[in-house]
Amino acid sequence: MFVRNLILGAAALLLASAAPAIAHGPTPKKVEQTIKIDAPPADVWAAAKDFGGMADWHPMVEKVEVKDGTRTVTLKDGGTLIDSLDDSSDEEMSYSYRLDTPDIENFPVSFYSATFDVNEADGGSQVEWIGRFYRADTGNFPSETQNDEAAIAAMDEFLKTGLEGLKAKVEGGK
Repeated sequence: MFVRNLILGAAALLLASAAPAIAHGPTPKKVEQTIKIDAPPADVWAAAKDFGGMADWHPMVEKVEVKDGTRTVTLKDGGTLIDSLDDSSDEEMSYSYRLDTPDIENFPVSFYSATFDVNEADGGSQVEWIGRFYRADTGNFPSETQNDEAAIAAMDEFLKTGLEGLKAKVEGGK
């Protein structure tokens, strides 16, 4: 009987210690957007590689200012995101960056890192933009405007709209 009670007690203790792990807050999310562009990769990369040039092709971006590897992106809806460039390669036609300062009222993401890649595909280009991120409210009970679904929708819209804008700029410039 003593052994049985000891085993049951140990099992209860194990379950009780596991409970906080269930309520640990947000898990990282990921959004991927890909688009094919009817232009050589070098032309697409030339249009997109400037870390401060996003306003030239992204329909949601009003302006971009760059200083010391940090860019301030002003969105047309009034939001502001401050990013830092982590890596850029002309040879690989790729860059990666991360969010330094969020604007959770206008873009419901507390942190993101993203990669932007241009590759050859079917005589043209394929551009892939991947964002990994956390929702705006990192507590256990976020509001509907700052939960996982809101963060996924915002990031997905930003990447997709940006790629569509890039495609229009590059293909329209022929």
